[in-house]
Amino acid sequence: MSSNATSEEDLSISDSPKYEIDNLEMIKTIGTGTFGRVVLCRHEGKPLALKILSMADVIRLKQVDHVRNEITVLKEVNHPFIVNMLWSGCDKARIYMLLEFVAGGELFSYLRAAGRFSSRTSCFYTAEIVCALEYLHSKHIVYRDLKPENLLLDEQGHLKITDFGFSKKLIDSRTWTLCGTPEYLAPEIIQSKGHNKAVDWWALGILIYEMLSGFPPFFDDNPFGIYEKIISGRIEWPKHMDPIAKDLVKKLLITDRTKRLGNMRQGAEDVKRHRWFKLVDWIQVPHRALVPPICPKLKTSDDASCFDDYPEIDWRSQPPLSSDQLELFQEFQ
Repeated sequence: MSSNATSEEDLSISDSPKYEIDNLEMIKTIGTGTFGRVVLCRHEGKPLALKILSMADVIRLKQVDHVRNEITVLKEVNHPFIVNMLWSGCDKARIYMLLEFVAGGELFSYLRAAGRFSSRTSCFYTAEIVCALEYLHSKHIVYRDLKPENLLLDEQGHLKITDFGFSKKLIDSRTWTLCGTPEYLAPEIIQSKGHNKAVDWWALGILIYEMLSGFPPFFDDNPFGIYEKIISGRIEWPKHMDPIAKDLVKKLLITDRTKRLGNMRQGAEDVKRHRWFKLVDWIQVPHRALVPPICPKLKTSDDASCFDDYPEIDWRSQPPLSSDQLELFQEFQ
């Protein structure tokens, strides 16, 4: 693809000659969302994941700012427990993000298959998440969408956080956007009090509870019912739950964010020092030196069997935007 081409499909979408859409071998869709899909592809024999977003749908659903935030954040981060972005660009109808391919699939699938995880397994994944959150927060980035569906396992079984659509770099100390998954929302988000990185520690408490019990602590068929339960703060504790893990969850699910573990003066260090992690060597965790409790069964590095099958569509057939609409996406060019 050359920079002086005129057709939409030949449009140069990156200043970098390394990655161009026409040079990617598309294999199969491995995920779909409201306004896009993720496609397993190859570049020079290496498996990668291409996230493709329809600009028309992004505009229609008023998600321009979220997409802008996602790309801004992914350009800045590089961490062993985050799905890192290699390149981003756009043409006249779509936005592209080229990401690492994480072959092991969603932690959600393994949790549902197991029913619930042991305390040891849950502690392993929590430790890797804590390292990732500590890294993001050091860059003043709030993630805001922690849940089993957004946690992938790589070939060795280590964790990778994906989908930064709700992430945001905090310019001020707080932000007010209502976003996230209902069961995982912190009370300050629901009450529109303005929120900060403390919401990620609340979500970690929800996640630990769900890993240990198989379901989240606040559940209802209606989102408003979920919100009422979150505000009330009443939690039913399974009898089998590890009491030390229960203590950690309680300290993460404190409504007063100034007293919430992870959001106090020592930040993530307070979480790391909790006795649930007494057997964790925190120096080894970011080096991926601990042995994962689950090892995905994969035949090759581009094995997509851990992902569901999705109907394929001709995503290149979307009509281009008008010049006025394209102005919204000038920074993605």
